[in-house]
Amino acid sequence: MPDELTRLVADLVAIDSVNPALVPGGAGERAIAEFVARWLHAAGLETELEEAAPGRPNAVGVLRGSGGGRTLLLNGHTDTVGFGRMQAPLAPRVEGGRLYGRGAYDMKGGLAAIMLAARELEGAGLAGDVVVAAVADEELGSAGTEALVRRFSADGAIVPEPTDLAVAVAHRGFVGFEVETEGVAAHGSRPDVGVDAIAKIGPAIVALERLDRELQAGSRHPLLGTASLHCSTIEGGQELSTYPARCVLGGERRTLPGETRDGVERELRAALGGEVELRVSVARDAYECDAGAEIARLLAGQIGAEPVGAPFWTDAALLGAAGIPTVLFGPHGDGAHADVEWVDLESVAAVRDTIVAVARAFCG
Repeated sequence: MPDELTRLVADLVAIDSVNPALVPGGAGERAIAEFVARWLHAAGLETELEEAAPGRPNAVGVLRGSGGGRTLLLNGHTDTVGFGRMQAPLAPRVEGGRLYGRGAYDMKGGLAAIMLAARELEGAGLAGDVVVAAVADEELGSAGTEALVRRFSADGAIVPEPTDLAVAVAHRGFVGFEVETEGVAAHGSRPDVGVDAIAKIGPAIVALERLDRELQAGSRHPLLGTASLHCSTIEGGQELSTYPARCVLGGERRTLPGETRDGVERELRAALGGEVELRVSVARDAYECDAGAEIARLLAGQIGAEPVGAPFWTDAALLGAAGIPTVLFGPHGDGAHADVEWVDLESVAAVRDTIVAVARAFCG
């Protein structure tokens, strides 16, 4: 018979919560939000569901303190990416202390840890509140955390994204962009008329590769290393016998703290020149928490290791922008967004226990 922690992680993984804005037809977060709300209510928290987007609720539970203490926010996301070629993604299995399934590592293991921590803290006599937020849409638009910070604030926050039990106080941001070239459609036998839009994108690719090399040879952040850039997608043409009239290249620029969307756009325009059309789309700022912030200091002291940086973007940036000092701390595992995904169950227990100890000190 599996223990309670294993059952909870398995129950969460078994609920289809594929982000429907990321994968058309995805189940969305309602079922898992309702599960989390019921579980937290049974654990003694005041719970509510709030629509972050139509049909896509956050589940929020509040463990009330006696008053006069600091509020700690534990923020985890409920959505996952699609299944890809994963076999039996919603049938969690345990092998060698690892639980396999879609979302086990990113981030239902971490979500289970904060739920269990909150229940263990119920009745602990804390002065401050503990808020557990299970938010929608982190994998794409972060509508869940954007809705959350409009209603809730805190003195510190922990986001249990998988960090291999390290305390991460910084992460990169990103700027998405498209580069488009125009040609002239014509029969493939008419080079005197046709203009090849795909060939015209070639110099842009070379320029972007050169820019990436310059970025990776440039200044380094002490926790995050260098900025970077890559080409992600390319689309153009219609058949072999026709000159392509249009080609669109998609790319992503990973940013460091202090870099802005506008600054990246200027950099890209300078690198690409005026022969192409550039469109900047989604952008999220990088994040850095003061390593001396109380929540960072307590967590680092609890695990006995210096803070690190994380390469991926998270909702911590939105919490930080709302004035909440936020750190990342989550379990071991592997396979985020991959075809084989697993979380180490012993490390989920370690996250739970560490958060309980930190909450006792932080909330008073």
